[in-house]
Amino acid sequence: AEPGSDGMQRVVGGTEAQSHAWPSQISLQYYSGGSWHHTCGGSLIRQNWVMTAAHCVDSNLNFRVVAGDHNIYKSEGTEQTFSVSSIHIHPNWNSNNVAAGYDIALLRLSGSATLNSYVQLAVLPSQGTVLANNYPCYISGWGLTRTNGQLSSVLLQAYLPVVSYSTCSTSSYWGSTVKSTMICAGGDGVRSGCQGDSGGPLHCAVNGVYQVHGVTSFVSSLGCNVRNKPTVFTRVSAYISWISSVRQWGGRVFFQVGSCKGDLRVFSTHWEGVEHPRGHSMGDRAPNGARSTQWEMENPMGNRAPNGE
Repeated sequence: AEPGSDGMQRVVGGTEAQSHAWPSQISLQYYSGGSWHHTCGGSLIRQNWVMTAAHCVDSNLNFRVVAGDHNIYKSEGTEQTFSVSSIHIHPNWNSNNVAAGYDIALLRLSGSATLNSYVQLAVLPSQGTVLANNYPCYISGWGLTRTNGQLSSVLLQAYLPVVSYSTCSTSSYWGSTVKSTMICAGGDGVRSGCQGDSGGPLHCAVNGVYQVHGVTSFVSSLGCNVRNKPTVFTRVSAYISWISSVRQWGGRVFFQVGSCKGDLRVFSTHWEGVEHPRGHSMGDRAPNGARSTQWEMENPMGNRAPNGE
């Protein structure tokens, strides 16, 4: 992997997480130019299933998942690496309309992770759970450490309190761009998610146990840490039944949009203009390099040029 450009202290304004403090966090990487490159985060939800953002995997690239990692540029002996056997994107995901939501995907791994002190399963919230305004949560990821900066070599975390839907959907925040199936968090102008963090978790403690309540989806195209433009996450609790159904029927192909280097993709293609925190800063561009048309958002994804190089 190589350092990328996006604006989040790999989680902008974040600090280095204690090694393996978030053992369900994974690095999603793609192969290009003879090496693997970090592009997104994700969460290990079963030993052979990973939850990430739809926009991270709706392009024809060869992906792998690395669990148990801390420094993505060093081999520390704790990593477990898996190829991806199938990709299941939510059928309502529209890459031309990210504001519609559904930015969630499940990856079936080629093998099963061994659970230990470095690799653990994420705990998911109960269906329909909605956290209160200012509820304390943490984002984690290897994303950009500042807008147009570089990827972090080590896993970072940042405190991002929840911004309620009633506040986040007002005109001074995200307005109608945000839906009730999303979670807003942060917005203080200091700490945020950024490119390279997409697909990664928003951790929130409930009854003393950290649960993954959000999947990092988008930030403002004006910058990762813009005041009153909180990082926006897919609300996991809105998709519990879908997650269960995919895992139950995951061996079955519902509809196939071609296969890419051995990876089966199960999805309907779409997207709308925002910036996703998954990687290379491309201004108002969707992950596939297409120009955004309506929304000022950015997907926090990883070090990726529009063509995937």
